[in-house]
Amino acid sequence: MKTRSEELQVFVAVIDCGSLSAAAEQIGQTPSAVSRTLARLEAKLGTTLVNRTTRRMDLTEEGRFFLERARQILQQMDDMEERLAINRQMPTGRLRINAAAPFMLHAIVPWVGEFRQHYPGIELELNTDDLIIDLLEHSTDVAIRIGELADSSLHARSLGSSPVQVLASPAYLAREGVPLRVEDLPSHSLLGFSQPESLNRWPLRHAQGEQWGIRPALTASSGETLRQLALAGEGIVCLSHFMTHDDIRAGRLQVLLADANNGYRQPIHAVYYRNTQLALRIQCFLDFIQRKLERYASPVA
Repeated sequence: MKTRSEELQVFVAVIDCGSLSAAAEQIGQTPSAVSRTLARLEAKLGTTLVNRTTRRMDLTEEGRFFLERARQILQQMDDMEERLAINRQMPTGRLRINAAAPFMLHAIVPWVGEFRQHYPGIELELNTDDLIIDLLEHSTDVAIRIGELADSSLHARSLGSSPVQVLASPAYLAREGVPLRVEDLPSHSLLGFSQPESLNRWPLRHAQGEQWGIRPALTASSGETLRQLALAGEGIVCLSHFMTHDDIRAGRLQVLLADANNGYRQPIHAVYYRNTQLALRIQCFLDFIQRKLERYASPVA
């Protein structure tokens, strides 16, 4: 019997996910169905692809050889289907997007409805991580990354940049007063990031330089958590404009020390593994989001 593409997809998913149960969850099958498919594939090929124990799974030599070819075959099938879709100008297929929670909530989720109306054939899967993930391990097509990119083997496309501003709620300022100089900040409750430390260097000019390093009174790993703390009147925060634009316009947050701001803008990139021409569904998504990000290009005073 000939090998079927579904069997190749199951085999690759098992290896990428590291277990039958994780692969089953990713592809929407039961673990027993995944196990049967893998056994059927090995029977067709007349060889063992994966040595399985209760604790781990290891590729055999034949499995490593087959995995490389299986990936190539599935990629060629995807390319063929996408080429047909391009000819019809109807992008289709699942698109897995990963981004930090603040970007997902404020710069992607509000536009999902409009995107789906434009591209009904694209099935979005939206995942959030505040730490950098391995795209292959998480079966991710595109990750959105904020800030300077480290050297890597990933391809990157710039989507623009977002101003960074120092902010506080009117309730906090009424209670604690408005800092008029950068040097006034140490006497205030400052909200900062637990990691990376570079995010606790605010883009404020002062007598000693172009940045002001803060000692946070309260830290969090997520910018969205810091935003909520600022809205609750817990202190002064420094956040990117894409996540605070609406708060500033609505008066929920107030911009501070605008004259001292050095104009730094956080770069926004899409990163992906594919080293061939971008899939049409990926291209459509990135073009769409890049247009929407223009909304956050200029800071609100």
